[in-house]
Amino acid sequence: MTGDKKSIEAANADRLESFGIYQLARRLFDDFWNDSEILLKDHRGRELSKQQVRSLDSICANIEEGFGRGFGKELPQHLKISRGEARESRGRYERCNRLLPPETIARRVATLSHIIGGLSKTIQTIESRARTKP
Repeated sequence: MTGDKKSIEAANADRLESFGIYQLARRLFDDFWNDSEILLKDHRGRELSKQQVRSLDSICANIEEGFGRGFGKELPQHLKISRGEARESRGRYERCNRLLPPETIARRVATLSHIIGGLSKTIQTIESRARTKP
């Protein structure tokens, strides 16, 4: 790998680590470990837990992949996929209302709403800049 390519990858990694929405998504994924302990006690909760871990992981993974591919056309597409996964995760948390405490659901839904809003704003900004470039 050339020095220039390493420099670009390092810069992209730094941008990812400073992207607040990504950090929030990572914390939410970690918080889910506690939630899953409760969900795994019920056979219906086990199924919801399997799906939730995939969608919460996909939020992070798509942000990572988008940043890893640079800041061209692919980044907004990966952020849109991440936003869709966040919406899915938010809805699933709402459907866990018989298994998780209401305070937990409210916190997780609020966090996911913040992630969705942040991703939407980021997508809008990137696409707006792309339209105005000569």
